[in-house]
Amino acid sequence: MATLAEIRAKLKANEPNRSGSQTGGDNAIYPHWNISEGSEAVVRFLPDKDQGNTFFWTERNMIKLPFAGIKGETDSRPVQVQVPCMEMYGKTCPVLTEVRPWFKDKSMEDMGRKYWKKKSYIFQGFVTTNPLAEDSSPENPIRRFIIGPQIFNIIRSALLDPEMEEMPTDYVKGVDFRINKTTKGGYADYSTSKWSRRERALDEAERAAIDTHGLHNLGDFRPKEPTEAEITIIKELFEKSVEGEAYDLEKYGQYFRPAGVSAKAVSTPRAVQPTPTSAPAQSETVASPTTNTVAVSNGNAEVSATTSVATNNETSEANGNGDSAKRAEDILKLIRARQTTN
Repeated sequence: MATLAEIRAKLKANEPNRSGSQTGGDNAIYPHWNISEGSEAVVRFLPDKDQGNTFFWTERNMIKLPFAGIKGETDSRPVQVQVPCMEMYGKTCPVLTEVRPWFKDKSMEDMGRKYWKKKSYIFQGFVTTNPLAEDSSPENPIRRFIIGPQIFNIIRSALLDPEMEEMPTDYVKGVDFRINKTTKGGYADYSTSKWSRRERALDEAERAAIDTHGLHNLGDFRPKEPTEAEITIIKELFEKSVEGEAYDLEKYGQYFRPAGVSAKAVSTPRAVQPTPTSAPAQSETVASPTTNTVAVSNGNAEVSATTSVATNNETSEANGNGDSAKRAEDILKLIRARQTTN
């Protein structure tokens, strides 16, 4: 288990770069976003089972691809397909490679934010005070928490505070975390969340739960790394999304699907002939737009058991007018021009 000093060192080292696998059949993910305004949920974070992870969380980066609807369904409403960002695996992301240059043009910034990666962080631990009236409690009381950037920054800031002398996940000298929900500007606000001031040793029931069920390897709950074929599909989906097309369930359903679309709705998979694409360009350092989204994945990873926590920063969408359509058309021309020359 990493020490507090090691965590601080790594957080500071990552500072210049700063800018929801397996699935349980129960309610293992605690939906803190469902607590009512003015309520407080108290949780106790636990270490990652993976000794190689310096932190007691793992980061997940997802990209939302909006579509006009589902192809062939006349009454279909707009849908979103979430795909993993390859930067989560230390690789070049084909979507962000295309999107990064958009931030150099003021008229393209809104479009860039729409397709930028949405960060969330996976933690595990106990819910010690639960304001939710849940229908049932999971057999394993070690829950998972999908935390957005707003709460995460509170967690991070406290860890860097020299007055925090002990690891908050320590079984004896650790502290609980209080998730407080209010509203601001019509959106959920968690800025008053905080660490408890007093240390609290885990009780016998909590210790017994750890002994019985064991800790989770948090990396198991990130989306599996896409194959080369799936990366090509992600590129295609991105281009079709930018172009404003409807989502083709028959063609892409066996790869990535909108949340809530049953696998049974997918017809027998047919071979997909991906459009040839050029090799990804070298990425450049660009500040990440600020979001507070609880991202969820589809397909092979964490099932869509969570909801998005919207913030003012995430509501910036490209205007649905002629200028927006023209910009999208220009983007597609640039992408295809690169494909033709390779």
